[in-house]
Amino acid sequence: MDLPKPGADHERLEKLAGPWAGTETMHPSPWDPKGGKAEAVTRGRISLGGFAVVVDYEQRRDGRVTFEGHGVYLWDGEAREVVLHWFDSMGGGREEFRGSWDGDRLTLTSKNPMGYARMLYDFSEPGRLSSAMDMSKDGESWSRLFDGSYQHETG
Repeated sequence: MDLPKPGADHERLEKLAGPWAGTETMHPSPWDPKGGKAEAVTRGRISLGGFAVVVDYEQRRDGRVTFEGHGVYLWDGEAREVVLHWFDSMGGGREEFRGSWDGDRLTLTSKNPMGYARMLYDFSEPGRLSSAMDMSKDGESWSRLFDGSYQHETG
């Protein structure tokens, strides 16, 4: 019996792998009324025989860890969507995001008890990742939580 093999849709997820480091601008929100600058690192690795990318995220402000997250990115072939299972230091349990690629841009959306969240990833510039997160109470009117700019680290 031949085992399943990852396809092109799984391989697209590999863009998330590796170490990414950069700066984030936190916009004022209920969680962070003043906003401000932060440093962030994401370490992603290809896992489960190429069927997933697993990431660990850490944000630092003023030299201390202020937020941590753990994500598992998968391709749902039946729904034809990227799925992100997200866990973080806010203590809310697992959050599921779903979405799709548009060229080198990935958009994932989640509905949670507080409303909606939308993650945006842009890999259009080689070796760089631009990312943002938007929040919405109704899924119609969005406000920016953060913008980030990261560089793929080598060596």
